[in-house]
Amino acid sequence: MELTDLGFNIFFEKFITENKLENFVTGRVVEEHKERYKVRTQTNEYEAEIIGNLRFTAKNREDFPAVGDWVLLTTYDENFAIIQKILPRFSIIKRQAVGQVGDVQVIATNIDYAFIVQAVDRDFNINRLERYLTICNASKVNPIILLSKSDLFHQDWIDELTITLKNRIKDVPVIAISNETQLGYNELKAIIEKGKTYCLLGSSGVGKSTLLNNLTGKKIMKTDSISVSTNKGRHVTSHRELIILENGGILIDNPGMREVGIVDATGGLEITFRKIVEYAQNCKYKDCTHTNESGCAVIKAVENGYIDRASYKNYLKMEREKAHFESTVEEKRKKDKDFGKFINNYKKVMKKNKF
Repeated sequence: MELTDLGFNIFFEKFITENKLENFVTGRVVEEHKERYKVRTQTNEYEAEIIGNLRFTAKNREDFPAVGDWVLLTTYDENFAIIQKILPRFSIIKRQAVGQVGDVQVIATNIDYAFIVQAVDRDFNINRLERYLTICNASKVNPIILLSKSDLFHQDWIDELTITLKNRIKDVPVIAISNETQLGYNELKAIIEKGKTYCLLGSSGVGKSTLLNNLTGKKIMKTDSISVSTNKGRHVTSHRELIILENGGILIDNPGMREVGIVDATGGLEITFRKIVEYAQNCKYKDCTHTNESGCAVIKAVENGYIDRASYKNYLKMEREKAHFESTVEEKRKKDKDFGKFINNYKKVMKKNKF
């Protein structure tokens, strides 16, 4: 196996050369299990841990390795290695960490394309799709929407649903697929490129693991049915894993996500809701919130039917969520800074009293 088969490219090669890091072994993180990692290199696969310095200097979760990362290793035997450095990432998909205020969860890194999978039955929700799109756009990852379980409905209904979706979400490929009949698989396989990395995003029970199994021709991931009592998918995939497909494409499966918290700070909302942003240029006030101001071009466009009302409401909701998350992060940083000052002053007092 060559490193290029794992997605290695000139971006990473240039960094290693310019920083004279050729003495380390280069590998890619293919699995993560609570700060224990599986790293694949050109010749081997290692169980790995991060070096202590990386752990102690980490400021947040983004400073730790994630599935998809390229890392530099020191190997100790044929099975174990220490991660010395994480190479710069060209993309990182992340969301708000569930139950941890102001924290971020890294989903995967160095991703070229994201397959956003939604079932056309109970799971279908355009508002949630726009959330996934915002995460992808903020991460500089190209999104592709997959409508799974399309065999459950007549093709005319699927076509109508696809048109409705494309009218609201522009310039994003939409493919209807069936894991049972493999409808749409030829179209899907045709867009998967050798050496490019794809990430599966979606709720539990939409068929991500079955899709991966079908694409590989092997039962790599466990699958399960929808819960009869809750009508929700069960979490079958318990960890993230990077798989190389037969055609050379690289696919990362993920546990299902029922919460898709926005951490957008790099224009993801502006790209997802481009039409709203364009109308906003004509608002009377530069700081217009597009909620109740007179002279708001966005509100006028909604009233005249130029902007989808449901999409507009979803945009406002995510804008509020983004602002709240950013203020929470800023407040957390201030508390950490104040605590750091307190510790430094305490040390100075203790040192002074000692003498």
